[in-house]
Amino acid sequence: MARLVIEGGNPLMGAVRLGGAKNAGFKLMIAASLGEGESRILNLSYISDVENTQAILKKIGVKVKKCGERTVFIEANGLKMSQLPKLEGKKTRAATLFAAMLLARSGKAIIPLPGGCVLGTRPVNRHLEALKSLGAKVSYQGENIHITGKNLKGTTFRFDKKTHTGTEAMIIVAAKAKGRTVIENAGQEPEIDDLIEFLNKMGGEIKRGPGEEIIINGVKKLGGAIHQVMPDRNEAISYAVAALATKGDIVLENAKKSHLKAFLEKLDEIGAKFETNKFGMRFWYEKQLKATNIETQPAPGFMTDWQPLWTILMTQAKGISQVIERVHNNRFQYCHELEKMGAKIKLFNPEVRNLKKYYEFDNPETDKNLHAAKITGPTPLKGANLKVTDLRAGATLVMAALIAKGKSTLENISHIDRGYEKLDEKLRQLGANIKRVK
Repeated sequence: MARLVIEGGNPLMGAVRLGGAKNAGFKLMIAASLGEGESRILNLSYISDVENTQAILKKIGVKVKKCGERTVFIEANGLKMSQLPKLEGKKTRAATLFAAMLLARSGKAIIPLPGGCVLGTRPVNRHLEALKSLGAKVSYQGENIHITGKNLKGTTFRFDKKTHTGTEAMIIVAAKAKGRTVIENAGQEPEIDDLIEFLNKMGGEIKRGPGEEIIINGVKKLGGAIHQVMPDRNEAISYAVAALATKGDIVLENAKKSHLKAFLEKLDEIGAKFETNKFGMRFWYEKQLKATNIETQPAPGFMTDWQPLWTILMTQAKGISQVIERVHNNRFQYCHELEKMGAKIKLFNPEVRNLKKYYEFDNPETDKNLHAAKITGPTPLKGANLKVTDLRAGATLVMAALIAKGKSTLENISHIDRGYEKLDEKLRQLGANIKRVK
């Protein structure tokens, strides 16, 4: 198993180009399989999620051809299977998106229970309820979910709580369903807008409506299209935190300010420096950062994926800060690793009157996890042997090791490779002392 070995203490300086969004690229590959022609997807980060998606598509009969480092051609006229292969299907967290695509293409889908990072209960039931509202039937058989439904019809469906992937699944199915579909309380993430743009290029009729609606007029046929994946906003946040936490100066080529609004508002509060320039955005450290509080929320709020990275930044800010997690029910596993490095973090539960309304995850009344952290800073960190528990926690531990005095070793880095393309190489270009060893 590969590990990362990091010697901390160097300010990171220079420029880095953001890859295509991890939460968009592999999903666009699935959506491309709805079309009857060939699609070309550009600016695709070839991370493990993309490689696994490619493997699944090939096994169910879709032609996938890689051209260069960042482009794939997809043609699904030969799609022949409605069941995901067991091994690769267990690895993907996009199982319901595959189900949506297969349902729209053939009226049948068999998928394993979804995978991805272990962040507590993932609300897949919301995705399935959306499919059922269009006329699909869902049953559980062993470790698989069986979904059937031909001649699906448009409907009006409201998500009880916002769901990024659930919104995308319903868009994919409704794109070819008969009639008009209105999704209420739909996800507001820019990756969803990227999916809508791509499907419309393929011949779809999808738009955002008033409030938080998405309106889809189903079409009989979708073709191929050429599309460039949006830049990865989570990667942007990671390098921004790296610049500020190591007291460095980094330019993020092709970063989009509009994708980072909630994060930038918090940077203003703590005294961090950033600007937009002709290349993208620049982030740099100028003076001691101040502590502030955040609560994660669905878009356009402060994203749950940014929470661990914000926590490590707050270990270097002056004062006491609070980080409250409202979206996932178990996202503070990394804090134990930070405490090994000397971070002063105390987990607790905030006082909340209406748990069900306040938290975005299911069954908060019976949940036993702690959902908030109090961080005292600034605190010097020291190197340690660290275990990665999920994707964003992995990036956070990398940033912590870059700050720390001495050597750190990170295990279970396959989590990091799921979402970051050549992270160690890019960090070395910025001056980090980091190497991958086996």
